[in-house]
Amino acid sequence: MTLTSGLMLRPQDILILLKLLPWGHNWTYDQIAHELGLSSSAVHRSVERAARAGLYGVDRRVVNGAELAEFLVHGVRYAFPAEWGGEARGMPTAWGAEPLAKKLSTSGKNPPVWPDPHGTAVGIALTPLDPRVPDAARRDPALGELLALVDGIRIGGPRERGLAAKELEKRLKKGGR
Repeated sequence: MTLTSGLMLRPQDILILLKLLPWGHNWTYDQIAHELGLSSSAVHRSVERAARAGLYGVDRRVVNGAELAEFLVHGVRYAFPAEWGGEARGMPTAWGAEPLAKKLSTSGKNPPVWPDPHGTAVGIALTPLDPRVPDAARRDPALGELLALVDGIRIGGPRERGLAAKELEKRLKKGGR
């Protein structure tokens, strides 16, 4: 059996699912597309892929939070491995951003950052899951925290992954916030 690219999750699917989480069933493709800088058809294809993967419930029109948490905690770092760059200006992520920054005492030197000319920190560049991540996080801080937790799982050691996973699972059960 050959898998087509339409059946495989893409990094933007994670961005879209995390954005949909607090909306429940009260959203439109146009709303999500506008907020994330995507086309409505891109959001529609993403939701279809997520539904085939069991991460989105078409019948209830909601993100399957428990399944999404399981995928993020156990699979995201393998499905979408980290790509590092050099020192860059950007937006802090993982343990350089909230909520992990509060839980981990680090020197603050060279935190992981999503490269972004409007960023407030200098650190080591981590390519975000999707190019729209820094802008989406700036517009929606709660979404930014979820994405930073996902990065904590993608790039962290056992301690960071454990703390990120615990916080992410808690938030996904509460609808993302």
